[in-house]
Amino acid sequence: MDTIDLFQTLPRVFESEQIPASDIWLNSARFTRGGRYLVEAASGGGKSSMCAYIFGSRTDFAGRILFDGEDTCGFSIGRWQEIRRRHLAYLPQELSLFPELTAWENVQLKNRLTRYASDRMIGDWFERLGIDSRRDTPAGRMSVGQQQRVALIRSICQPFDFILLDEPVSHLDEENNRTAAALITEEADRQGAGIISTSVGNHILLDYTSRLKL
Repeated sequence: MDTIDLFQTLPRVFESEQIPASDIWLNSARFTRGGRYLVEAASGGGKSSMCAYIFGSRTDFAGRILFDGEDTCGFSIGRWQEIRRRHLAYLPQELSLFPELTAWENVQLKNRLTRYASDRMIGDWFERLGIDSRRDTPAGRMSVGQQQRVALIRSICQPFDFILLDEPVSHLDEENNRTAAALITEEADRQGAGIISTSVGNHILLDYTSRLKL
């Protein structure tokens, strides 16, 4: 997948409202593979909705979303499954970890499906992000910042052309932010992938090629 286009896209819940000028809503926006995009929005501006629309987990929007010129509204469940397995990675704001499973089990649950990363590679990611000592801790007993780092590792346990990061460092300090940014950048560079990250203030410290207002 080389391009993601949004044409006149808008959450249906906003259709009866007067929305501020936006680079995305009711506009034309293109994300290109290899680019680094920061989408900034006020709280309630729809950044999580935008990510969910691109990922195909929600369809309550007007307008169109195209992958390489093809309208996603016609995609079958099987097509979406393949896209999410091979082309589109996602770190949602709500993290969606299983609280009763350990940090390691949460990551391996996905990696067993994709068969992408070795245990040594995943172990190195845990160590780099400072959570190696917590790998056998149930996710529900970890801090939100620790859970964010677990979810970040899980998100890159697959091949991808684009990765969606919804408020990925909202609970991380600057040092952990930089470490997370370096890890994401390395993996995206290795795959020639694009990064689309959202923020309401504390954004992941990447070298962005474009900043857009939602």
